[in-house]
Amino acid sequence: MNTSRLNKLFVSNAGLAGLILRAPIGLILAAHGAQKLFAWFGGYGLEGTGQWMASIGMTPGYLMALLAGSAEFFGGLALVLGLVTRPAAVVAAFTMLVAIFAVHIGNGLFMSNNGYEYALTLLVALVAVTVQGSGTFSLDNLIAKKLNR
Repeated sequence: MNTSRLNKLFVSNAGLAGLILRAPIGLILAAHGAQKLFAWFGGYGLEGTGQWMASIGMTPGYLMALLAGSAEFFGGLALVLGLVTRPAAVVAAFTMLVAIFAVHIGNGLFMSNNGYEYALTLLVALVAVTVQGSGTFSLDNLIAKKLNR
């Protein structure tokens, strides 16, 4: 991959808005991923999450829990740091899309009924981060500056 193509991955004109959007989303995703991976914050860990995923037809459950938990936890951390922001946002957005259609769609829109409104909100915000990039205050921005030298 040449430098100009690589630079397109990191460059962003989002300014401060990039940080305002990606940091809270990243923290939320990392916390949800930590529930799945490590049983933190009242989560069930890989074993419990995997059993639940298998029970709703997402098999093999342990692998699905590992994939979803990793996308959320590591993708969330990447978003907070603004590091490889676009790829992290794409992977997390795909994870939200799967959550919407595999778990929430049959429950309607509202979260009070375990509906898809929250996952949809995260999906839309992640798509916006994918389009706009990480913004001024990010590791991606530092990398882009070094690539432009």
